Amino acid sequence: MPRSRINENFIDKTFSIVANILLRIIPTTSGEKEAFTYYRDGMSAQSEGNYAEALQNYYEAMRLEIDPYDRSYILYNIGLIHTSNGEHTKALEYYFRALERNPFLPQAFNNMAVICHYRGEQAIRQGDSEIAESWFDQAAEYWKQAIALTPGNYIEAQNWLKITGRFE
Repeated sequence: MPRSRINENFIDKTFSIVANILLRIIPTTSGEKEAFTYYRDGMSAQSEGNYAEALQNYYEAMRLEIDPYDRSYILYNIGLIHTSNGEHTKALEYYFRALERNPFLPQAFNNMAVICHYRGEQAIRQGDSEIAESWFDQAAEYWKQAIALTPGNYIEAQNWLKITGRFE
């Protein structure tokens, strides 16, 4: 049974009803509708912490979805799961792939910056300040891109950039 039919949460049910109505009235192919159903089911599973199920749904949505913009959000969500699982290299790969299809995803730039900043902190703990600075510089570049896309967001990142002298 599709996940969209077993949601018990009021918000999930409402979203599913609205999405089903939109799928009926907006002219889309059956493949696009099926891709969206997998994507929606992936988001639902992901929100419940069922990452394996979410990944299965996202991979199936990727197989069916042809629109680069829509694919970017699927790839971004796959990156989120890998980030949550501590698989930062995989997460970065998926964020890069999402940005190749849609360079206007500030949240992908932000998440990449967070991973780089985390790696910089790890390098400091390991006593490697040169590697740490390299990671921090990369984090700064990603945060600058996120901020350029959404200037009012990422206030903590803006403060960090100013404090560390990386804000230009």
